[in-house]
Amino acid sequence: MSFLTRGFRGRARGDIPAGRIPPGQYVTDDFPVLTAGPTPRLPLEENWRFGLTDLDGAERTWTWEEFNALPREKVTADIHCVTKWSKLNTTWEGVSVDTLLTGIPDRGSHVLFRSYGNYSTNLPIDDVTGGKAWIVFRYDGDALPVEHGGPARLLVPHLYFWKSAKWVRSMVLSTSDLPGFWEALGYHNYGNPWLEQRYAGD
Repeated sequence: MSFLTRGFRGRARGDIPAGRIPPGQYVTDDFPVLTAGPTPRLPLEENWRFGLTDLDGAERTWTWEEFNALPREKVTADIHCVTKWSKLNTTWEGVSVDTLLTGIPDRGSHVLFRSYGNYSTNLPIDDVTGGKAWIVFRYDGDALPVEHGGPARLLVPHLYFWKSAKWVRSMVLSTSDLPGFWEALGYHNYGNPWLEQRYAGD
């Protein structure tokens, strides 16, 4: 399976203060597009849904209209790709995972996010709660482009960006850690960029 890469001209910046980015990274003003497989496209009002499955198997579902009516937050964050580029001060808007979990006291230990296009990624519940993760649908003041995960993607900026699943469609709470797409193919199970946790064994 190969990556599709578009819109990256490799303009690395050399004016970044020491300690601003994780080791092994370089800063670019571009926003590279890295995708495994085809880009899913679907009519929002007709087909888009986001689901949340709790530990008992009960599911909550939001339509696009319902999801956009939830309280939203603006987020400014640096993002770091496992392919070693970083982009600083990116701006997003979306719904906090904390908001989606309102009223669910028992959240287990992990969560698996699934995407349109059969991608998935796993995270500890502590890494998507407490103001650490969002389902975002706007980037840089505009609707999130499909090539960057629109209509909605997960944003977990403190981990490598493959953990911020594009085209997200659901989250499943769990008491066990189930590997996602790249984790099952040898990527690190956690993905801390400051520890350079790119691949299993790092």
